[in-house]
Amino acid sequence: MIDLTLLNPEQKLAVTTTEGPLLVLAGAGSGKTRVLTYRVAHLIEKGVPAWAILAITFTNKAAREMRERVSRLSGASADDAWVMTFHACCARILRRDIEKIGFKREFVIYDDDDQMTLIKRILKQLEINDKNYPPRSVKAVISDAKNRMLSPEEWYKENDDMRNKAYYRAYAEYEKQLKSNNALDFDDLILKTLLLFSEHPPVLESYQRRFSYILVDEYQDTNMAQYMLVKLLAGDKKNVCVVGDDDQSIYAWRGADIRNILEFEKDYGGCPVIKLEQNYRSTSNILDAANQVIAHNTGRKEKALWTNTDAGDKIRLYHALDERDEAAWVCENIHALERRGLPLGDIAILYRTNAQSRVLEEALVRRGIKYGVYGGLKFYDRKEVKDVLAYLRLLVNPDDDVSFRRIINEPRRGIGDATVEAIASYAQQNGLSMVNAVLEASEIGLSGRALNAVSGFADILMELTGEMLDVSASELIEEVLEKTGILTQYKNSKDDDDKSRVENIQELVSAVTEYDKQNPEEGILGFLENVALVTDTDSMEEKVSFVTLMTLHSAKGLEFPAVFLTGLEEGIFPISRAMFDEDQLEEERRLMYVGITRAKKILFVSHAKTRMLYNARQANELSRFVSEMPGRVIEDNRIRASEARLQRPMARPQYDGGFSKPSKPGAFSSGKPSLNNIPGLQKGFNYVPSQGASQVKRGAAIFHEGDYVQHRTLGKGVVKAVRDLPEGTRVDVDFGAGKGVRTFAADTAPMIKIG
Repeated sequence: MIDLTLLNPEQKLAVTTTEGPLLVLAGAGSGKTRVLTYRVAHLIEKGVPAWAILAITFTNKAAREMRERVSRLSGASADDAWVMTFHACCARILRRDIEKIGFKREFVIYDDDDQMTLIKRILKQLEINDKNYPPRSVKAVISDAKNRMLSPEEWYKENDDMRNKAYYRAYAEYEKQLKSNNALDFDDLILKTLLLFSEHPPVLESYQRRFSYILVDEYQDTNMAQYMLVKLLAGDKKNVCVVGDDDQSIYAWRGADIRNILEFEKDYGGCPVIKLEQNYRSTSNILDAANQVIAHNTGRKEKALWTNTDAGDKIRLYHALDERDEAAWVCENIHALERRGLPLGDIAILYRTNAQSRVLEEALVRRGIKYGVYGGLKFYDRKEVKDVLAYLRLLVNPDDDVSFRRIINEPRRGIGDATVEAIASYAQQNGLSMVNAVLEASEIGLSGRALNAVSGFADILMELTGEMLDVSASELIEEVLEKTGILTQYKNSKDDDDKSRVENIQELVSAVTEYDKQNPEEGILGFLENVALVTDTDSMEEKVSFVTLMTLHSAKGLEFPAVFLTGLEEGIFPISRAMFDEDQLEEERRLMYVGITRAKKILFVSHAKTRMLYNARQANELSRFVSEMPGRVIEDNRIRASEARLQRPMARPQYDGGFSKPSKPGAFSSGKPSLNNIPGLQKGFNYVPSQGASQVKRGAAIFHEGDYVQHRTLGKGVVKAVRDLPEGTRVDVDFGAGKGVRTFAADTAPMIKIG
């Protein structure tokens, strides 16, 4: 029997409110994964069959964690529940019924690299200038159209002009070639599932009957297609519980629609809303800053994070001379943290754009600080790994021309581009896949040498195809390596890089073997599908021994004891294009909120008076997001001997990173700097709250009757009353004639005291 006493009152209510639609607004660090897992376990304990439960999230990592937690709570009885990502859910549905919409069950899933390869070739075929229409731009247009469920023709109706004609032609040809290759891209997994449901209602009805309860994690990140999928599966039962945080909706650029969560109550008839506001991650000073910043957004649901822990350290703000001074300050503080016992793996440096990492990396190298850039090349994106996977994909799906082109001359067989294009031309003229074309190599008109090479390649494919049905997935990959010689070429090489390629291929064999043992019925097709569904966020290691550098978008869902937020300047963060678009500006502010709430104990923020970026020196104002933080939580390291240090940049810094305050303006304390007086930075970083720690006051200490305040839109006002209510402290403010008295939540009121 699961123990509901381990949940706080709001979490328990979210778990036990099982019938009908439910919106759970889960603030950062408020225990939403616990709510989701306990809710699944509670349903099973009530007698709901596990196979009748569908729990959807966005990453394999999150799905895996959820499955493991549910299994610990409910045991083997939970195994039949569908706990998976949107894309894995749709892949499973399509694998069973995709033949109904004209594809074969052995379809392959193209990753980003495969898509780009196909798009580049299409642009060349259609004679579309890739300078005017970059492949990455074409891919973005196609992805956006699919997320909005638009066919090429429907998209062009919305964007009918001369420039967009080329995008339309590329999109239409892309769809045609995907179909002929029996391939889907990531967006297709959901789009084709919707098409299947639309054209074959009995398939939809079978899943509506199956799933009595649907749970959706990170609902604020859903796009239109995902929204429609959930709505269709919920059907008339409407037993759908969505969990999310509108304040962490930061993916509009890739199709996420914040309206899905903001309008959920309207979609589902005024359903109950439960707010999870107690934070178990960060100190109250960090939460205070996050609450005050996000309160400046108007398009949000009111909530405020709070914690039972101590206030903790103040947020350290540094005003750097330039980007190199900023990077040096970051390094000095990392050294200071390290000296006091904080492991490097507990530290993250966040920035708005990837271009900002270069100077930071150079500084870290000079100071001998180990670091890793999150979002680097994934294991399954490495060339040698993709080559082996291409062989496997081609064996299960001979229509896959993208994989064929990748490995026809890998390892080298003397087959040049002209020969490949001759094969492609013959295949197109005769309505064949390129694999079937090489089986008729003698008819293509190749030279003797090319014909021998192509025929030899065809023989290898035929031999492997003949063995595929009689061997396991792990045995098949061993056969591929042996018969193609792809591993031997690296083993025989004297290049040091090729040694790591051998290790990577051997690691791939281990992955297939492990998958084979755990899923003996799935075979190589199941393994390939599993690989295709791996996302960037799944590659983040659980524990690292180095400082992590990453963009703010990549940091969502992660947490670190110490975080540096760098580059806080107008035009950098928020980005310049958000200055004139209120919706974009609010998304940038949500991104700042995400950045702040990644920090558990210590938060550093910095900006540079001038910054070299994109080969231009810029002088930008301090980011508005810094000024939106309350001064009470900021330690402003404005005065600093930067000029003196910059004159001897290679000298070992003796300054403690701005922790100790100067004895007077312009002068710095003499002697060896000490960190002993800094809360939370004592030896060993033992962050156990004191016995006297109490719940943070939610606004009562901020405003008082008679205070003069400045509101961001209403102007100046005077506080008439401060009222403590069950739902939190409320402040009544009189803004004078024409505006009257307005009431705000004290914690999140977008106003400051001015007297």
